Amino acid sequence: MKKSRAAVGNRSGRRKQASSQEGKEKCAFGSSQAKPSAPSAGPARQQKALLQASVSPYHLFRDVAEVTALQESLLDWYDRKKRDLPWRRLVEDEVDLDRRAYAVWVAEVMLQQTQVATVINYYTRWMQKWPTLQDLASASLEEVNQLWAGLGYYSRGRWLQEGARKVVEELGGHMPRTAETLQQFLPGVGRYTAGAIASIAFGQAAGVVDGNVIRVLCRVRAIGADSSSTLVSQHLWSLAQQLVDPARPGDFNQAAMELGAIVCTPKRPLCSHCPVQNLCRARQRVEREQLSASQSLPGNCDVEECAPNTGQCPLCAPPTEPWDQTLGVTNFPRKASRKPPREECSAICVLEQPKALGGAHILLVQRPNSGLLAGLWEFPSVSVNAEASGQHQRAALLQELQSWVGPLPDTRLQHLGQVVHTFSHIKMTYQVYSLALEEHTPVTIVPPGARWLTREDFHTAAVSTAMKKVFRMYEGQQPGTCKGSKRSQVATLSKRKKPSPGQQVLESFFWPHVPTDAPSLNTAAQ
Repeated sequence: MKKSRAAVGNRSGRRKQASSQEGKEKCAFGSSQAKPSAPSAGPARQQKALLQASVSPYHLFRDVAEVTALQESLLDWYDRKKRDLPWRRLVEDEVDLDRRAYAVWVAEVMLQQTQVATVINYYTRWMQKWPTLQDLASASLEEVNQLWAGLGYYSRGRWLQEGARKVVEELGGHMPRTAETLQQFLPGVGRYTAGAIASIAFGQAAGVVDGNVIRVLCRVRAIGADSSSTLVSQHLWSLAQQLVDPARPGDFNQAAMELGAIVCTPKRPLCSHCPVQNLCRARQRVEREQLSASQSLPGNCDVEECAPNTGQCPLCAPPTEPWDQTLGVTNFPRKASRKPPREECSAICVLEQPKALGGAHILLVQRPNSGLLAGLWEFPSVSVNAEASGQHQRAALLQELQSWVGPLPDTRLQHLGQVVHTFSHIKMTYQVYSLALEEHTPVTIVPPGARWLTREDFHTAAVSTAMKKVFRMYEGQQPGTCKGSKRSQVATLSKRKKPSPGQQVLESFFWPHVPTDAPSLNTAAQ
């Protein structure tokens, strides 16, 4: 019998003076990042100097008047058009700086790579359960995982709790007050999240760069080079810092992200509704290309474009990627190539005691406290080769099951089908089996790291979305339910239904926040 599982393979009101309402804004989008390693000062200065020397003024904001015009236009639009979101209302009404910063922090972390519409309910339940840092610090990881279940990237919840405990135990419950100290002290907080908390909660004039801001800046300044490159990233952060309004830093940062979320979207941007369209070089480029295509543009026209002093501009798209007339402003930013997720396969079993005391119970085991889906509960499983025969899968899975509950009959292990679930970096195929202990004496004692739950308890347990998919397949095979074919089961559980045009617009409206400096996303799980 096993003894442990440890080794398993905007809001914003008008801020007229920074001193009067400092930090009372809240960001609509957020992300959590692991701390990036700090480069040595010498090479960093040299690279920045090299960038400044080689960049055409075309990609810059060259005077105070242009910066001021963008700030005023964007803030005026935000004051009129910002969405009413629970974290914005909460921060607006909160006087205590530490509670305000905590409310911002929770929202920022939840909104990482997650749509606003999804986060609203989770955020509301979280703040009702743990309204203060002290409340969260006293919670168990099991409770945190249980509330977080289904939100994805589960390490985010663990980071929040670890950070809350650090603040309570080491700082007496007082949050760090600057972007620099927030990033240094809080686990999972990188440059973006630290800047968002500092600007929104404390009124620090710290610029922020996330996926929405990247898109806005790349279009406004026609930056076509790979936005994930170090050189371009440094330039974007420099622009963000130059643009942030010192009188309303939190509002301005939220406004830039709001613009990218609901107007300057990845696809089908609403350029005619954009408050800074007259400053947008991408839009100017579209107009110039349209005139050129209609042969109406004279040879020597008064249209500004990039003219680097020497060689290829480091912020323009490379010659190998010419302008695509059909894309318009969405030529910017250049899409970085993504590494496809690696494929893995697992045999997994829903083991049930139909005649257990108090009703049918199913077995769950806990994952290790680090790595993929850390600390969550799942059905017993074992990694298998995707090409392995059904007989080999059964043998390996039966051995795994027996290590938890003792001898079992292999003749009743039934294959139900497969479930495909993609995590941030893994495409997992689950070969789903079931086994009912119909004639067995009910098992009441299990090793640490395992437990029997009723079906009702399963739905409120700290389990991943993948396990819920597996359980839906299992329930679909039970008497009295509509089973359907295995092929249709796989299609239903492994593919997302294509949205209707109306749904596509809605998804665009609630576009998720994408972090820019979060290597943790490559190891966190959905």
